[in-house]
Amino acid sequence: MNTIWQNLTLTTVNTRQWRQGSLLWRSLGFLREWRQGSWLLQWHQEIGAVLLTAIFVLAPFVPNTLTGFLAVACGGFWLLLTLSDDLKTSRFSPIYLLVSLFWGITVMATVLSPVRMAALSGLAKMTLYLFVFALTERVIRSPRWRSGLITVYLHIALIVSIYGVRQKMFGAAALATWVDPTSTTAEEVRVYSYLGNPNLLAAYILPALIFSLCALVAWQRWGAKLLAATMLVIHCACMYWTGCRGAWIGLVLALFVMAMMTLYWLLPYLPRFWQVWIFPLTIGTIFGVVFLGILLVAPLRNRVLSMFSGRADSSNNFRINVWEAVQGMIRKRPLLGIGPGNAAFNKIYPLHQKPNFNALSSYSIYLETLVETGAVGFACLMWLIALIFQQGWVQLQKLRRLQNQEVWWLMGAIATIIGLLIHGFVDTVWYRPEVNTLWWFMVAIVASYYRQTSAVEEPTSLSVE
Repeated sequence: MNTIWQNLTLTTVNTRQWRQGSLLWRSLGFLREWRQGSWLLQWHQEIGAVLLTAIFVLAPFVPNTLTGFLAVACGGFWLLLTLSDDLKTSRFSPIYLLVSLFWGITVMATVLSPVRMAALSGLAKMTLYLFVFALTERVIRSPRWRSGLITVYLHIALIVSIYGVRQKMFGAAALATWVDPTSTTAEEVRVYSYLGNPNLLAAYILPALIFSLCALVAWQRWGAKLLAATMLVIHCACMYWTGCRGAWIGLVLALFVMAMMTLYWLLPYLPRFWQVWIFPLTIGTIFGVVFLGILLVAPLRNRVLSMFSGRADSSNNFRINVWEAVQGMIRKRPLLGIGPGNAAFNKIYPLHQKPNFNALSSYSIYLETLVETGAVGFACLMWLIALIFQQGWVQLQKLRRLQNQEVWWLMGAIATIIGLLIHGFVDTVWYRPEVNTLWWFMVAIVASYYRQTSAVEEPTSLSVE
């Protein structure tokens, strides 16, 4: 059984040996020689960090096309670095292998798609997101750049959340029917900030809320801790005023996982009594706070109760009808689906939809994966998610033994991944550039800890500590 688990988690795979035996990489020796003499590529981490910073800074404010151009630049630069790597020192996480496998399955789904040209557009977008993931993982292997990019995202997310809070205070015009007009919360303002969609905004600031909590511990200076606390309060307020039920559930579970990992980290330092009782007391406190919040805060109570109202809530009813239509799409092409992207979805969905229930997606990342890449792609995605958590757990244990303070960013990434996956059960904002780049940022953070040395490689001088 242990051998099967090791094979499933690719524990026995030697990525360096595989790469050294690759005919492709061995045939590109001239690129490695050129790179050794290149003055510009001596600054490759700095160049990569600039490209990634541009994406994280601009993504919430600019059209998706510009984000796509930046992703193309990231992809070209990553390919140049990867093909010119020194085979003796290069290494990469097994997560890369399953990401590549999922991409390969998506290529097959595109080739066999009944709407091939539309699916090709979706494949191109997915490839660009994976380029961002690959370059991010390379750059943030350095703790200095990892901390720096997280700090950049936290400051941009703060701007986004402040504008969302301002909308609540001064009012905001509804851009769509975000609230059931017959519900008791019909008059509540659901903020959307610069993203134009409260559900998208909630998914965007969910990682910022978790990482603000991590920054309270990771940032050492009191001024930086005060900034992190301010970020946390503003993000909490903005998250609440989005009124996004899926994100709320994801956030609660993400905070729960974060609390459990923190207690696991602190356990050796606690007295015997607290080692026994800290977990049940913390779990009880979390559920107690959530229960009291639902009991005492009327708008929160109404939004939570609407989750259980079935078709009586217009949002629930809409999703249920879309999900029923999507099941027909899955049954039609169960193995490899219709191909990736909303363009392919929009061509096939009208053949299965119920009258008056138009949709741009399946409103669930899991159903969307089944629609786009079938059972084969869905199985690969589940395998990838399992590997991400396995790698995260292995690195968490290692950093715990070494008492390496870089652990807080790893725990934040794992908790955020949980939150986004839970939110994804009832929404597909995962596929929007503002959130998709953050999803792959979280995966890259986990992958970047692979075989990290016991000492911190560089000082985290780019953070606001």
